Amino acid sequence: MPHRLRRRLPTTALAVLLGAGAGVGAGVAGVTAAAAPAAAHDRLQSTLPADGATLEVAPDRVELVMSSDPLGLGTQVQVTGPAGVVSTGQAQVVDDTVTQALAADRPAGTYEVQWRITSSDGHPVSGSFRFTTTAAGAAPAATPTTTPSPTSTSPAAPAPGAPASSPAVDPVAGTGTSSPLVTAGVLALSVLAIVGVLVGVRRRRGGG
Repeated sequence: MPHRLRRRLPTTALAVLLGAGAGVGAGVAGVTAAAAPAAAHDRLQSTLPADGATLEVAPDRVELVMSSDPLGLGTQVQVTGPAGVVSTGQAQVVDDTVTQALAADRPAGTYEVQWRITSSDGHPVSGSFRFTTTAAGAAPAATPTTTPSPTSTSPAAPAPGAPASSPAVDPVAGTGTSSPLVTAGVLALSVLAIVGVLVGVRRRRGGG
């Protein structure tokens, strides 16, 4: 009996050690699998325009929607068209969307968007997509401003049915027939003049 126990002890200890090692390995694998999604980089969810889309004219901006809110630091978007680079200014990051403005002159042809974005975990991710346009796009022309011409200051026409205003009469140089008072005054002056003449004639005769 003691001899058999001495042979079995090493086998039992080895089995215990192997079992413990397997348990630790399984635990480490489980922790690694659980931590993998949390450490995953942000992914590109969608773009505007869509990859491979054919448009009539190129839009005035491109948009990239990420799976999480990326960091603004280090984010770059370059858009190249038939005539060269058409992206202008810095890319703007708002929540999970990255927006890049395009220049006013956008000729027809194929455009390639190359992007590099800093994930929310601090690691950079990059990629590219393309779209095609069939006509040139440009900024709308400014509407010319016109200076209003001066209006004439002619008197307004009287309203229908309103009595027409008569022109003012100069009190000194009136026109038309004399009033009765003016006629009576003229006659009185004439009578006085005749009377004065007759009185003068009588005085001359009486004196002679």
